[in-house]
Amino acid sequence: MNFFRKRKTTIDDNDSNLVMYSLGGDRDAFCQIVTRYQNLLCSLAYSSLGDIKHSEDMAQEVFVEAWKKLDTLQDPEKLKAWICGILRFKISHFRRKEERQPIKGADELDEHKLAESENSVLKSAELEQVVIQKQQHALLWQVLDEVDDIYREPLILFYREQQSIDRVAAELDLTPDTVKQRLSRGRKLLKNAMSSLVEDGLKNSKPGVAFTAVVMTAISSIAPPATAAALGVGVVKTGSWLKLATVITLLAVCSGLISSFFGLKSSLDQSRTKRERRLAIKSVMLFMSIAGIYVAGMFLLKHLALNNSADAWVYTVVSQLVVLAFVISYLVLVSRMFAATRSLRAQERLFEPQAFLREVDQQNSKRREYKSKLTLFGAPLIHIQFGMQENSDKPAFGWIAGGSYAHGLLFAWGGVAIAPISVGIVSFGIITIGAVGFGLFSTGTVAIGLVAFGSSAIGYKAYASLSSLGWESALSSGFSIAKEAAIGPIAYAAQVNNEQALELTNLTLFTESFQWVLAVMALLVIVPSIWYANKVKQRMR
Repeated sequence: MNFFRKRKTTIDDNDSNLVMYSLGGDRDAFCQIVTRYQNLLCSLAYSSLGDIKHSEDMAQEVFVEAWKKLDTLQDPEKLKAWICGILRFKISHFRRKEERQPIKGADELDEHKLAESENSVLKSAELEQVVIQKQQHALLWQVLDEVDDIYREPLILFYREQQSIDRVAAELDLTPDTVKQRLSRGRKLLKNAMSSLVEDGLKNSKPGVAFTAVVMTAISSIAPPATAAALGVGVVKTGSWLKLATVITLLAVCSGLISSFFGLKSSLDQSRTKRERRLAIKSVMLFMSIAGIYVAGMFLLKHLALNNSADAWVYTVVSQLVVLAFVISYLVLVSRMFAATRSLRAQERLFEPQAFLREVDQQNSKRREYKSKLTLFGAPLIHIQFGMQENSDKPAFGWIAGGSYAHGLLFAWGGVAIAPISVGIVSFGIITIGAVGFGLFSTGTVAIGLVAFGSSAIGYKAYASLSSLGWESALSSGFSIAKEAAIGPIAYAAQVNNEQALELTNLTLFTESFQWVLAVMALLVIVPSIWYANKVKQRMR
């Protein structure tokens, strides 16, 4: 989930392409639209309203409305004019509403009373800074209000756009010469004594990353426009879906299903009787069913929380109980599955001995495993077990190990994998990938570690698509719970969806690396599964 980073694509990200991506459900594309035009809309709103906070709120409302109604935009190349039109309509509606108010300034009075009630818990230095900032903004607008709109808009944009005449001209669809003339006239209209204050205040009032965070959090629960599916097909036809990021994300999402398929295939090739084949199919179906129930339950809880904000905390607690239930279910199921496999194989050897007459099915057969002759510090470099686990079998052990139970000094892959780098249904190590992973850096369906990344994540820093529970920080497109900072539609922490939260979550570093994390995840899950299934077929079928 990349809310705040500029997207990198293989084609030019002009307005038309970004609109098409957004209509196809790509929130990253819409995030770039927000980043591109947030300064323009905030500046135009401020020029009309004279209140920085109110102008940013209105601009955020415009972007949320634009996301909902994007399918009504007839010409994607006119995106800027379209969203500016929405803004000007909202400003006009607001002014008409204000004129009908019998008492003006009531909101300001309420805000002042609220501020007084909160002052008792603020430090005196912080309170002083807040008061100074409010006075500065009031004085800033007092001066700007004396300048006509035709000069005020370019003046505000000039200081918010790094004092670039060309950028102001592009934003307002004017020529650079026209902008220069209006800036010159605007400066003359400012009171000389207040000009430096106005310039500094405008520079410091520019909307930041938190603005984008609020917009993207607001649209995270809103479905794409109605024509998304049809236009999405058009995007596919142009080949834009072949972006590297899309392919990597798709592989990561499907890696669990691909691994389960090849795992089932391996189990069937290892089976020798009907009962063993039924147990193999039953085990895989149980794992997939529990995963399906978990995902469906989390999506349902997210939907309920977003539509019942008063009880959102109840659904948040339930979501964490669902995550805990998933972890316990998988740990119990893995243990019982392997115990049942060993027990059934022992029974079948007694009651159906004719099924085990081949040399490969003898318990001491060399074809049931591969152990390299090369060793390092007494451990084989590679030890892979290919046969169905039996009571006499010990875990695969080596620098690289694979099997139902695999203990690796470097890398392990299997049902239960323990190694510095481990991949399994349940994995333990430093870097872990699994349905349930425990590690310093953990990824998987439920990842538990110092830094955890998965569908659900529990850690010191937690990043997830459905639910994240972090000690310091948490980021999720669903539930986010942390002590210090949280980012997400349903978030609980000391700092929530603001600049401080962005800094504590290290979001920039995360968004720059998460696609490569997904790529490594997919590679380490899919490649060993395919290789192992082929080797089992060659040796055991």
